[in-house]
Amino acid sequence: MDSAQEDGSCTDIFLVTANVGSLFEDPERLLQLWLNEFLAKISHVQPRFLALHLQEVGGKTYEKSMEYVQEFIRCLCDAPEMADFTCVHIFMDEDFKSAEHFTALGSLYFVHKDVVSLKIWNFLTHSWEESLQDIKDKHIYSGNIETIATKEKSKFPQHFFPECKWSRKGFMRTRWEINGTVIDLVNIHLFHDASNLAACENFPSVYCKTRRRALVHTIERFHLDEQNGTVPFFLFGDFNFRCDTEGVVKELTENLTPHRVQNVKNENDKIHYRNSTGNNVLTVGKKEFSHADHQLKFKEDWLKKFDRELEPLKDVLVEYPIKFVPSYPFEEDPEMPTDYMSTRCPAWCDRILMSPQVHEIIRGDDWTYGMIGEGVCMGDHKPVYLTVRLKPNKGPADPTGISQLPESLANLVNQALNDDSLWMEQSVVDDSSASNSSVAKSRYILMKKGTTSPCKEDPDEAGALAIKTEGLDTESAMLLKETTV
Repeated sequence: MDSAQEDGSCTDIFLVTANVGSLFEDPERLLQLWLNEFLAKISHVQPRFLALHLQEVGGKTYEKSMEYVQEFIRCLCDAPEMADFTCVHIFMDEDFKSAEHFTALGSLYFVHKDVVSLKIWNFLTHSWEESLQDIKDKHIYSGNIETIATKEKSKFPQHFFPECKWSRKGFMRTRWEINGTVIDLVNIHLFHDASNLAACENFPSVYCKTRRRALVHTIERFHLDEQNGTVPFFLFGDFNFRCDTEGVVKELTENLTPHRVQNVKNENDKIHYRNSTGNNVLTVGKKEFSHADHQLKFKEDWLKKFDRELEPLKDVLVEYPIKFVPSYPFEEDPEMPTDYMSTRCPAWCDRILMSPQVHEIIRGDDWTYGMIGEGVCMGDHKPVYLTVRLKPNKGPADPTGISQLPESLANLVNQALNDDSLWMEQSVVDDSSASNSSVAKSRYILMKKGTTSPCKEDPDEAGALAIKTEGLDTESAMLLKETTV
């Protein structure tokens, strides 16, 4: 097929990621604003395949927001701008009562009537859903979606969570064959920075390391998936990537004097950085990050050099150049749509990444990477989008087997396993009694009481002995054994 023919048969793909938690905190003011801006973008781009990945669907009080979630879906599906999308697959993880499974992720896919060939993967049978007529219909899965086989969903392991607090973080994957070309689309939500003060102690911060571990865990899982095989993938969601906060503070406070203010009663510590005349230029607290020129300073080009969380993964994940301002944290007030809140250092949290193999199946010279709603209140996160043109008939039609684990990914896996700072409030005791250290590596994780789900197995003698030797309190904790082979 010559390039002209291929160009004519390419499929215009529109990928969008949006953390919508704050919309459901104030639905009466924000939901319609968000939908109007999003639908206007659809009309402008006119894609043939639309993937919308949502995080924090329903907000912090999901049980109170369920009706608004359903209204959101109805308004989106019934909008005139969506009339030509005759195939709809929506996966909404709404079972908020299940601490083990709930991720608050929503993955919505709309396929235009002009798409000739379409298949969706079944992760239970490890094969394609072949009935085109059944696929090209409206499928809305909500509530408890654990048994829906056309998606794979996983919450990150409990011991991955900072400070052992199990919140809604994980990923959801779907696989599509669009006009003969196969891609995975992965919705992901990673951990946030709990404290600005802790984040600026060093780089990478413990939060950055925890995000990296979850990200590496996810990519490794795809590479080692023998039953479903490995295909090119787009990974987009709220990565919660933050700027190198230590570096940002140094940049902003050169020639300033720090003054620490401590409040023992409520632990509301702050550091004020003052100039020679005694005026505060920057204030950093646990949940405060405020600069004297806050609304302009973080929209300048200097900040981009501190966006460094992807550096160790450059051989595993690729991204188009970012030309838009940080996507978080914007004010949630419709009267202040372009202003940042003074709670965090603004950062590019919302991203669309891809495996290097994606470049083989898309027109590399025809893409747009940007932000939706620059001048409209879209909540604290602005949606981020990517348009690409998908080449036809690039397969593989029947993906099988394990792919080669990239050396850089294997190194990151080993780093995560051996970095004790990732365990934070968990105490780790090495297993010195391992019978064959060259084959297996074990360690015992002392989980503080109330920070994990019940353990079904008793600790073995070696683990219990190791804990006693360390003088750790097992009465108020739980002992888990983790072994890597």
